[in-house]
Amino acid sequence: MKHLLNLLAAIALLVWGTQLVRTGVLRVFGANLRQFIARGVSNRLRAVLSGVGVTTIVQSSTATALIVSSFVGQGMVSLTAALAVMLGADVGTSVMAVVFSLDLSWLSPLFIFVGVVMFISRQDTTVGRVGRVFIGLGLMLLALRLITESTTVLTQSPVMVTLLEALTSDITMEVLTGALIAIISYSSLATVLLVATLAASGGIPVDVALGLVIGANLGSGLLAVLTTLKTSVQTRQVPLGNLMFKMIGVVLMIPLVNPWFHHMRHVVPDVGSLVVLFHLAFNTVVALVCILLTGKVAWLVQKILPVQVPSPSTSRPHHLDASALSTPSLAISCAAREALHQADVVESMLIGLQQVWQTDDQKLAEDLRKLDDEVDQLYSAIKYYMTKISRAELDETEGRRWTDIISFTINMEQVGDLIERVLQDVEDKKIKKGRQFSQAGLEEINRMHGHLLANLRLAMSVFLNGNVRDAQKLLEEKARFRDLELAYSANHLDRLSENTVQSIETSSLHIDLISDLKRINSLLCSVAYPILESTGALAPSRLREPVGTPH
Repeated sequence: MKHLLNLLAAIALLVWGTQLVRTGVLRVFGANLRQFIARGVSNRLRAVLSGVGVTTIVQSSTATALIVSSFVGQGMVSLTAALAVMLGADVGTSVMAVVFSLDLSWLSPLFIFVGVVMFISRQDTTVGRVGRVFIGLGLMLLALRLITESTTVLTQSPVMVTLLEALTSDITMEVLTGALIAIISYSSLATVLLVATLAASGGIPVDVALGLVIGANLGSGLLAVLTTLKTSVQTRQVPLGNLMFKMIGVVLMIPLVNPWFHHMRHVVPDVGSLVVLFHLAFNTVVALVCILLTGKVAWLVQKILPVQVPSPSTSRPHHLDASALSTPSLAISCAAREALHQADVVESMLIGLQQVWQTDDQKLAEDLRKLDDEVDQLYSAIKYYMTKISRAELDETEGRRWTDIISFTINMEQVGDLIERVLQDVEDKKIKKGRQFSQAGLEEINRMHGHLLANLRLAMSVFLNGNVRDAQKLLEEKARFRDLELAYSANHLDRLSENTVQSIETSSLHIDLISDLKRINSLLCSVAYPILESTGALAPSRLREPVGTPH
């Protein structure tokens, strides 16, 4: 029992080490990996090579699948190119299995020691995250040595010998077992290394190990499909296409298990190397056979999972891809795009607001007030999505972006509430009472509205691009808007003193309206504060003004 527990603990340590390496690399290089993949899909060969490169670094074809699936879901990469990337990703993880199969146990204490020092001394920096990767690598190498030691003892047990003999009875059982292990461990790499280590120590026969390797490859394809089940159709297409490639590989390689064993054992006497090289051969054969089939497989996948026509409702989040959460930098980008979607809805409300006070269209006013519910729903969805992104996994720049997105969506939600209140006031104080603004008053309000709409679009640009000059211009608009409010309030008082009937009837609404438009403008201009503060472009007096507080 003790030796069995030691083996299980070593397997768990191997899986955990793989997880540390994968998450650590994604935290350090997530944004760069995205750019690397985006630049590498111009043709099929480059797409395959980019998949090899990314997965060699990340050490997980599943993680690469989730990244590429997110790109397809956002329309950044074609499905055909994404499937080519996945062929390379599977080859990449096979290469890493070959590397780890070498006797690198002497590196384990060095990696763990250096990694712990780096992680503890600079935990929240890039150095600390690289230290986390070193810790993971050290634990993987240590786990492989412990698995070898535990298996050597267990193979002497009569019970274990009986169980292994039962496993050799059916290739189908071996494939299913390998797939199940890969799904449970969340890593085909860890599964293949485990199987190779068990075979090298005599724990399982070589032919059984080869069957388990085939199953591990199939399991990695199933794992990506299961992980993306609740995502958009476009996102699910990539894992499904990759699973089809895996199934083709299973059909091709099962008949080659015995020939590989009989012919290659004389060329590669080391059993562990024989197993991991079979894993590499599996994915190389699949890549060579399927590289020309990516277009046809993409067509078949689109027939099985057709893209649905999006609902006309704007309240549904368009960009909050759950599969992107495993890559913090990608998740941040998804949230930013959804925040702009929320701002688009607010812009629709603001444009419609002017039509309401000019045409007295009560039905339009009711429809626009309903849009505020959609703004609130988008705010809640973005906020919930953002809480799933661990702040500890973000670097300093991504951490600031996280805060900026939350601040922007809060401001947009407040702007939507203000527009809803203005619509209600226009209905109650103007439309229902049949009153009209004076011609001069209407022109002033329309002029303020034009400035406000331009500032909303400028605020969206500042949020998207972080341009300092645009941020300075937006902050200047705050002072200009304040001057407009004072001037137009004075003009309105002059009209009251002249006993202008229309001005008297709409006085309360007029004053409230220009005040609310100014408050909306202040919320929009607050987008500039984080940009200017990070560059030191804010005057000391400006720093005392809380971001997002209307004036």
